[in-house]
Amino acid sequence: MRVLETEVLIVGGGPAGLSVSSELRGVSSILVHQDREIGKPVRTSGGSWLADVQRLGIPEDLYQRVNRMDVFSDTRDLQVDITDAPAVVLDITRLYLWLASNATSKIFCATKFLRTEKVEGGYLSTLRTAGQGEWQVKSRQIVDASGWHCIVLESLGLNTKPARDAVGIEYEYPVEGIDMDRAILFFGSFALAGYGWAFPTNYGTLRLGVGVIRPVSDASPKDMMNKLLASGELQRMGLPHPKGEHVNAGTIPSVAYEKQLVYGDVIRVGDSANMATPTLGEGLRICIEQGRFLGGALSQKTPEALRKWEREANGKLGLNYKIGFWVNQAAAQYTTQNWERSLDRMAKLPGPELMAYFRNDFSTGMIIRRVSLLVWRKLKDKLFKA
Repeated sequence: MRVLETEVLIVGGGPAGLSVSSELRGVSSILVHQDREIGKPVRTSGGSWLADVQRLGIPEDLYQRVNRMDVFSDTRDLQVDITDAPAVVLDITRLYLWLASNATSKIFCATKFLRTEKVEGGYLSTLRTAGQGEWQVKSRQIVDASGWHCIVLESLGLNTKPARDAVGIEYEYPVEGIDMDRAILFFGSFALAGYGWAFPTNYGTLRLGVGVIRPVSDASPKDMMNKLLASGELQRMGLPHPKGEHVNAGTIPSVAYEKQLVYGDVIRVGDSANMATPTLGEGLRICIEQGRFLGGALSQKTPEALRKWEREANGKLGLNYKIGFWVNQAAAQYTTQNWERSLDRMAKLPGPELMAYFRNDFSTGMIIRRVSLLVWRKLKDKLFKA
């Protein structure tokens, strides 16, 4: 069996794994990706935020800017001007190819990670490449960027794939004559225990999707999509029915963020580390940023650098994700009536604050205001009852 040797093996050719590779300096590395191509099939809707993609240096031609967010429940709708905090919809395939163009690793596509074992000096991993059979990589370190599968951690018995996840289906189809400057989120009977979306792209298509959290709901996203298409909701939202659509699908973990990212010489990042935001499940910006930081830490070749990266990631994500997961758990139990009331509350929030909630960005001031309001409501209820 062919055996290659390298310092770092990266398992996963998504945004996290590619971003780790892009920042490796003076380190030999191999990146294995189970799909035949980088960026295909598409497994994410591509929603993000303009300030973040600009900070990350993502080229302007890789995304569609969005200045308006429309939010729908079964009977209500809310239009939010987000010109001051615009969202974007990323061209996923081209984004991943751009990330790959900056990678320093030798990349093997159509290659499945099978297992790994601890050996003297590191790890011996067995892989299988389509049409070429099994081969092995001996590495000093392994980065698990395999997504919700957590395949490296599972192979070594260090962790398991999440018992709670979010599964989505998306129809992407060409559109004409609609406002490409707005994105849509919808909640209620067509996306209970989850949410739906309609995102415009910068190449003339619309991404219409629905997602559900399992095992909170056993509904099939495909059945939910069929129910949506058979209703009059698309017309109400001002959207055309899919025609000539391409189907995308994906799964992300929907569990609480865990602080342990470093297991000696095995490190997890991206969806393997539950880094998608708990509120809307958008994680591209987080995966790219933390992947780059991890690549820089690995380049220093010291345990202290990895521990520092872990501490800084926890400092940035820990509290926000704890609050966001509480919001996620509560919203997953909402009824259609809950969503009607929720839109009433959303309508009272300033646009930037509502977008901060969607971003999973809970500042100290926001937390204090929301807690104070909750306490006041409970106190008022008690006074009226008395």
